[in-house]
Amino acid sequence: MPRSDGDTDEMASDFERRRFIKAASAAGLIGLAGCSGGPSGSGDGSGGGNASDGSSGSDGGEGSDEPPATVGIVYSDGGLGDNSFNDAAQQGILQAEEEFGIAYDESEPDGAGEFGQFQQLYASSTDPDYDLVSCIGFNQGDALSETAPQFPDQDFMIVDTTVDEPNVANYLFREHEGSFLMGVLAGRLTETDFSAGAGATAPDSTNVGFVGGVDSPVIRRFQAGFEAGVDYASDDVDVITSYVGSYADPSGGREQALSMYQSGADIVYHAAGATGVGVFQAAQSEGRFAFGVDQDQSVSEPSFADVIVASMVKRVDTAVYESISNVIDGSHQGGNTIALGLESNGVECVYGQEIGGQVPEDIKTAVADARDEIIAGNIDVPETTSN
Repeated sequence: MPRSDGDTDEMASDFERRRFIKAASAAGLIGLAGCSGGPSGSGDGSGGGNASDGSSGSDGGEGSDEPPATVGIVYSDGGLGDNSFNDAAQQGILQAEEEFGIAYDESEPDGAGEFGQFQQLYASSTDPDYDLVSCIGFNQGDALSETAPQFPDQDFMIVDTTVDEPNVANYLFREHEGSFLMGVLAGRLTETDFSAGAGATAPDSTNVGFVGGVDSPVIRRFQAGFEAGVDYASDDVDVITSYVGSYADPSGGREQALSMYQSGADIVYHAAGATGVGVFQAAQSEGRFAFGVDQDQSVSEPSFADVIVASMVKRVDTAVYESISNVIDGSHQGGNTIALGLESNGVECVYGQEIGGQVPEDIKTAVADARDEIIAGNIDVPETTSN
């Protein structure tokens, strides 16, 4: 693939070090991933904080066979270990590694200013030559809008936004549809005398809460759907909302959720990545409930399973996996937008493994009925909030 001019050549020389870093130095980018399946990766995965190398897992043999595809993945801010959005994306690439024998490298930029650097570094590389560059998160859209035209022969995919370029496959989720179900669950449950695990509702409660990470159109879709679902379930329950401004601030999430619980909310739904851990902490300390996001967080955050009633699972792993499968098949969806909603199981309301089974059946039925009505087109879920 052709290299771009200027700084890309300098970054490409750094790339040859095959290092996996979580952040760039003040002087600029100093390395890139070699985590799993990277053609030159040979370390033990114990890189000690800023860097880690991994061994090749591309062919299950001696590493001599050519993998069917080599993928570079650039995670959203907050990085891996969030037990939510980024970790869900990683599950998709791990599934592709297991099933197809791909090779991959992954990187965790430290902020939006580094997205373009990592995107270009993968796209400009010739050893290895990346068949696909996966960009995880809407906040990579601006950078990819500049990167993609510079590398017209490089295939890209992006999650949660649209980049109008013929070499970019765009994967969007109907978060508002899944969040509507969470709203129905919250609205019905908060009016019920319900106790399970470490939490309990106050049947006289008149509000529930929503904690967002970064205020953006994507997270606003979560909020809009949740509010609409609460309104659909009850005329008497209001939604308190707050944005922390980060996907990696558990203390901020805890502070906002505590305020909501102490003002009478007994259920708080978060769409905030690792910030949501603070919501779970607040739920435990106040003896209330929380809803998770992106993954079944009763599983990915097991220490909080006693307060996580349900999670709005967003199949980011499916988007990553399918985009890799398409590249292998020669059917990359460049220039297209793929929307994943309830009908395609792209979003789901998943009950928590520890306490979700105790939700009254009539409430589960109401949630299931709402799902059917949305798929049938009888409920039009808003994508934007009124405020």
